Amino acid sequence: MMLSPAFPQVLTEAVMTKGLRVTDLRLNVSATGDDIVDEVQISIEPGKVLALVGESGSGKTTVGLAILGHSRRGVTIAHGRVECADTEVLGLSEDAKRKIRGELVSYVPQDPASSLNPALRIGVQLMEALEVHDFGGSVESRKIRLKQMMAEVLLPTDDEYLLRYPHQLSGGQQQRVGLAMAFACRPSVIVLDEPTTGLDVSTQEHVLKTIRQLTRDHGVAALYITHDLAVVADLADDVAVMYAGRIVECGSVKDIFANPAHPYTKHLVIAAPDIEGKKEIVGLAGRAPSPGKRPTGCSFALRCESADDACRSAFPAEVSVSTGHVTRCIKIGKLPSVVVAKPRASQTIESGASVVVLQDVSAGYSGNVVVHNVSLTIRRGECLALVGESGSGKTTVSRAIGGLHREWTGSMSFNGEELQKTARRRTSEARQGIQYIFQNPYGSLNPRRTIGESISRPLAIIGTSKSESHRAILDVLEKVNLPGSYAGKYPDQLSGGERQRVAIARALVSNPMVLVCDEVTSALDVLVQAAIIDLLGDLRKQLGLAMLFVTHNLPLVRSIANEVAVMSEGRIVEIGSAESVIGNPQQSYTKSLIMATPSIERSMR
Repeated sequence: MMLSPAFPQVLTEAVMTKGLRVTDLRLNVSATGDDIVDEVQISIEPGKVLALVGESGSGKTTVGLAILGHSRRGVTIAHGRVECADTEVLGLSEDAKRKIRGELVSYVPQDPASSLNPALRIGVQLMEALEVHDFGGSVESRKIRLKQMMAEVLLPTDDEYLLRYPHQLSGGQQQRVGLAMAFACRPSVIVLDEPTTGLDVSTQEHVLKTIRQLTRDHGVAALYITHDLAVVADLADDVAVMYAGRIVECGSVKDIFANPAHPYTKHLVIAAPDIEGKKEIVGLAGRAPSPGKRPTGCSFALRCESADDACRSAFPAEVSVSTGHVTRCIKIGKLPSVVVAKPRASQTIESGASVVVLQDVSAGYSGNVVVHNVSLTIRRGECLALVGESGSGKTTVSRAIGGLHREWTGSMSFNGEELQKTARRRTSEARQGIQYIFQNPYGSLNPRRTIGESISRPLAIIGTSKSESHRAILDVLEKVNLPGSYAGKYPDQLSGGERQRVAIARALVSNPMVLVCDEVTSALDVLVQAAIIDLLGDLRKQLGLAMLFVTHNLPLVRSIANEVAVMSEGRIVEIGSAESVIGNPQQSYTKSLIMATPSIERSMR
């Protein structure tokens, strides 16, 4: 449960000595002294989950690491208290901090692979977690505990499975091994940093169920860092909303979603897609200031439609909205009513001409066929969403269309002309006409090239003059709503959402007819995600683009797609309009995907 000085809540000493309390936490940049996190106060009871939400860069992970007594290089914990159980963490020596990590407080990172040693078998790594903290006593007792750990996270307990290496496990299995390691020594507090990002809905459901059960069964106070509000509604008890390094609103899940008080929280809720499809997602213009460069007053005033001089003069004090629900906004009760749920615009299938046609396409790796007899048609001005669990074959199909996968059979055409297997062997019209946008905006741009150089690279390959390239760069930056001055910036100077816009711009500069979007919104926060979806929708309408949208984010499908194809084990099992497939699925597999998808609307009933 959230605590605040304005609304102290009476908790028994027994409860609070087993939970987490963070008081007046502040971290700053060591070199400049600029605050990047300030005035953070949270409290979590045993067996409860507090979700920490906000845009990328708001300070969520910084707070999570501080709970372990840790900070990134160049960052100093300047002030505050962190009490895990009855231990004040920040006052401990470095040796003592290392000892309590895993024993008193544990951390689960976003990338499961980063918490596992690729050179060691998982059984060895789990046993090491017990041995380091001298948990369980004898070797035999630890072996028994190891089997218990595997059973708790719904993984096989046989010796053969424990002899596997991390690369022999799926992403979901790796994440559950990471959870087993985190819960191994029965910690009082656990910090989970985006542990389901990038997982398909079925795997996510298993991981969330495991977190929920372990937290409640063992009385663990859990801080869950995420940008997925549907997961928050499904998993958490309470929510804290961060903006530019400060908590601006906190309360129960029901209060935050049913009655968001802070304007920023309202925008987050508006931007969150939902599988039930009862509202249209809406983005938010602008970007949050860097926490270390916050303006005087409310940091959100720069983007708030209702801000005035009073908002800009001082950071607002906490204001009570209801019991246990507080916010930092002086406009409470004075803000205009905001329609959080707008009617969703219906998506009808356009009758554009066929641009890409797949007929009985099968594909594999080293002779092992993983895609079987896939037939698809992508039409001009239409978005076809390709959905399914990880490993279903979605990316293999998309890479084959993009000319990035050569091991396939069947027929594939572009504007009626047969497509060769690889981009290198295709005609220049086909190479320019089909552009691929990768999942990771951080890895798809060369850090040594300016944005302008990256965008112009496709033009240089076809011999476009420098003056023509310059005009094309400015034009395409305008199309993705970025200023022309960004052409001189480097990727590390841009946010994740801005980098993804640059990746889209690079794809558009060749004037393509088809965009292949492979999980382009994965790992983006809800506001950036909404902006990217808005952008892609506008570009599709303005330019008549055909689009293949590969995703496991089913709520987004209703917001962008005309048609949906559902893949399972390399085969198309259901295809039709987005409204019919998501709203009235016919196949049991599709139904299971939809039921496994967290829903704000469903959780609030």
